[in-house]
Amino acid sequence: MGKVSLGISMSLDGFVAGPGDDIQHLFKWYFGGDHEIPVQKGRFTLKISPQSAQMLDKTMDNTGAMVAGRRMFDVAQAWGGNPPFQPCFIVTHNPPPEWLDKAGSPFTFVSDGVESAIRQAQQAAGEKNVAVATPDVAQQGLKLGLIDEIHIDLVPVLLGDGVPLFKHLGIEPLELEIVQVV
Repeated sequence: MGKVSLGISMSLDGFVAGPGDDIQHLFKWYFGGDHEIPVQKGRFTLKISPQSAQMLDKTMDNTGAMVAGRRMFDVAQAWGGNPPFQPCFIVTHNPPPEWLDKAGSPFTFVSDGVESAIRQAQQAAGEKNVAVATPDVAQQGLKLGLIDEIHIDLVPVLLGDGVPLFKHLGIEPLELEIVQVV
């Protein structure tokens, strides 16, 4: 079984989105380099540094499923039906009716909690990793001891306000090991 990994872009002051869920400052690094990587089945192309491309290629090759929350699902407009990692498990108490019976949908809506969503994603991913992509799901996963790695793309910007990554952890201090710095 692969690892469960939180992967997210974050500002220097700890926000994963600005006010109003604005992510423009956090994702500029995806388009500021000279190495092109097509993503989401060619729907768009990232332009990143060679070092970031190597890291991202490895992540994309080794990830077999994703877990996100309903808020991200809505903000991302369901990724146009093509989330970055598939299958995609959405934690929600209110599944969107328009996606429930959609043939070929990459989404599974999980109403019995984060632990269930992560376990289902692990089952679907097999030997590959599971990506956790939202702060609320990540915080709950950390509290439950289900997150194996935290991968943060630290963006050199101060947002001052917005959606914090680590707000309601409610855990004892947890010492982590640095695995890689790019």
